[in-house]
Amino acid sequence: MIDSLIHAYTPLFLWIGIGLLGSRLTSDNFLKWLGNSLYWVGVPLQLFVLARHTDLSHGLLIPGVAVAVLLLSLVLALLIWQAIQWFRHHQQPASESSVDIPLMQASLGSFILATILGNTGFVGLTLTQVLTSPANNDWAVLFSVTNNVIGTYGIAVLIASYFGKSTINKHWWTQLRDLITVPSLWTFFLGLSTQFIQLPAVVESGLEQAVWVVIALALLLVGLRLGTITGWKSIKIASIASVLKVFIIPVLVGLSATFLGITGEQRLVLVLMSGTPTGLSVLILAEVYELDRNLLASSIALTFVGLFIALPLWLLWFS
Repeated sequence: MIDSLIHAYTPLFLWIGIGLLGSRLTSDNFLKWLGNSLYWVGVPLQLFVLARHTDLSHGLLIPGVAVAVLLLSLVLALLIWQAIQWFRHHQQPASESSVDIPLMQASLGSFILATILGNTGFVGLTLTQVLTSPANNDWAVLFSVTNNVIGTYGIAVLIASYFGKSTINKHWWTQLRDLITVPSLWTFFLGLSTQFIQLPAVVESGLEQAVWVVIALALLLVGLRLGTITGWKSIKIASIASVLKVFIIPVLVGLSATFLGITGEQRLVLVLMSGTPTGLSVLILAEVYELDRNLLASSIALTFVGLFIALPLWLLWFS
């Protein structure tokens, strides 16, 4: 297990650490350029390569699990939030219990997003490629695509628009346009449709190496973004969301998988993908819909710390 942890931690510590060190010397324009480059080129290329080797014989099993994890996370987030508000109401005097309703709604929306949206594209695919055999990459890819399409570009947008303080009216046709223009979705299906085409060996090798370059740049961006976090006002609420995200939900997924007869590396893939740190996409939604940026930024940082603590447990219990 020690060797597996070293392989898993090395790219995370290396590239995220470089990003943290260089965050003070990097302009916001560079961060936006790197983020856009990964969105339009890097991640689509990564999914194209992985999709060419993806086995679809599992049918709707993996997408179904990914959607179930999203819904489970949503329900738990709502229940925990209600418990927090009940506790606050009974602990504070009546004169102090009044809150700004729009602000409270924005915090609730942020709490939900921090709990349900994981970094499956960057961190999740990195961990599964390092810790599991190539035969199980298709599980991780299908989980990531489902999480991004239904989670990030579906449920998350609805939650952000409902709970956000922004006056932007997000019509259904605008959301549909955003969905069908996601480049990763198109390249994923392009990769699936070209599985039968044999590319020259040098091209295949170059594409596989490019995947690791994309992963390195994505982790670098994570470090750069983490280095710009300045607000820790919502640390208590963010810590609760982080425990849900990287500890409770993966344990429930692992136990459920065991109950359903899914074991070994395939179970580990589901646990890893369901327990990835909060995705950077929540910060974009926070800007657009005026959500609680401090809570989301704190959740991103805390879930990364939680991942380093939880990873040995997942390897010990579920591998």
